[in-house]
Amino acid sequence: MTTPNGPETGPETGPETAPEAGTDPAGTDPARQDLVRRYGARLLTPARRIPDPLRSHVLSRRVAEHPGRGWRAVAGKEFADHVTSVRFLVLFFLLGLACIAAVMSAAGFLRDVASEATDTPSPFLLLYTQSPERIPSFAEFVGFLGPLLGIAFGFDAINQERADRTLPRLVSQPIHRDDIVNGKFVAGLGAIGLTLVLLVTVMAGVGIVRLGITPSPDDVARLFAYLVVTLLYIGLWLAFALLCSVLLRRPATAALVAMAAWLVFTLFGTFLAGLAAGALTDNQTDEVRMEHTVSQVSPSTLYDASTATLLNPQVRSVGLLTAEQLDRAVPGTLSLDQSLLVAWTHITALGAACVVIFALAYVAFLRQEVRA
Repeated sequence: MTTPNGPETGPETGPETAPEAGTDPAGTDPARQDLVRRYGARLLTPARRIPDPLRSHVLSRRVAEHPGRGWRAVAGKEFADHVTSVRFLVLFFLLGLACIAAVMSAAGFLRDVASEATDTPSPFLLLYTQSPERIPSFAEFVGFLGPLLGIAFGFDAINQERADRTLPRLVSQPIHRDDIVNGKFVAGLGAIGLTLVLLVTVMAGVGIVRLGITPSPDDVARLFAYLVVTLLYIGLWLAFALLCSVLLRRPATAALVAMAAWLVFTLFGTFLAGLAAGALTDNQTDEVRMEHTVSQVSPSTLYDASTATLLNPQVRSVGLLTAEQLDRAVPGTLSLDQSLLVAWTHITALGAACVVIFALAYVAFLRQEVRA
């Protein structure tokens, strides 16, 4: 059908669509009029909805322009879920009770031997290292129970999303795929760090009230270094639990594997090192050295040696010492930087193990196929 002015064009046949009556999409702006002449009135029609694929593309471009936005969004959401969960509250309550019992016992012991404790360098740090009345010290409690925090926040990080069928939806969001695993790991570290800071602060307050002494600047610096090393140690177990969550389909299986590894390295590590040393050597001296060397594979051994050096200025070595070396040693205390040099190899080993295990979880997650 034709008209005197040419072929009739409907509203859907041409690239340009006439605006509704009484409206002028170009207005009086010369720039808008030029856009209308070049691309048509559809470009300036305000009531048209952008299709969902196009919206996802636009959001993806925005995330690409700001690479840090994706993992921060995931980490913020996961961190909020962690600190408001019953799991977090129960673990914090159990750790708090154990640590309060340890500090109260140490404070009572220090009050009984106050005359001797005053001559000890950094008496405030004795609250975290003394273990009278058969109660483990604060550092020992954290070294034994701390890995449970990492396991609790990591064993179902990925496989629970897969079991709930929310992982495909999460991957389809306009974020990079590695932002998911990065955000979940950072959220777990944040929850662990918050727990450690609260515990150390509360224990310090209890010690100040019970003993009436305040920490020196060197004590505060040593406590901060202790917090960093503890975060590395528990972060290692968080990375291992995250690796189990990526490789194993069921959260219960991942939790069992992670807890089995924790029990082997924490409870039976020294025993297994002794068996290995006895099988490899016949000389008693060589057996002791071999046992010490093999035991360094356990993260708990590395952590115990590091924290003993940081929280006690009188510790001057983390290796084996002979009786002759002990007799020739000059008694004294070390500064914080010297203590860090003594424990540097153990701290570096903990950090390297944490990075390697997280890298394995990272690569395994990126290579997995996610289906709807």
